[in-house]
Amino acid sequence: MVIKFVYTIFLALLVALFVGLGISAFYPGPKEPQYPLDLNIDKPGCEETQELKNTRVDFERANRDFQEKFKSYSRNVSVVSLAAAILILIASLTLLAKIKMIADGILLGGVFTTVYSLIRGLMSEDTKFRFLIVTVGLLIALVLGYIKFIRPKEESEKK
Repeated sequence: MVIKFVYTIFLALLVALFVGLGISAFYPGPKEPQYPLDLNIDKPGCEETQELKNTRVDFERANRDFQEKFKSYSRNVSVVSLAAAILILIASLTLLAKIKMIADGILLGGVFTTVYSLIRGLMSEDTKFRFLIVTVGLLIALVLGYIKFIRPKEESEKK
């Protein structure tokens, strides 16, 4: 019994990793700008030259651009991973329903992928998008709970 539980958790983690790493492999994120080494040099008693000021301003601008691109990237990753999670959940509840142990692992992997999607959605720093993604996550949880736990009990009571 314990081995089945461990296998289910292991399969779930692999499903979530599969989605996350697949997105990363085929839709890489923006590159973070490297901090200029020139700005690391602290010389006591020396004022910052105009060249160093320009380097600092350029880095700060590149960093702000990166932050904006990263927010957009996180929003896009959230949408893609949520779509993948929905497909995984549908597959586990329909196509794989007869293979209980595998279906449970895939189902839990879909839940983990939904959590990943929610986290990436929160990283987008867009409050309306955050609300939307949490709403979709809540709906998924409610529908999933009904299909997996309530509906089977109703059907067995009718028999």
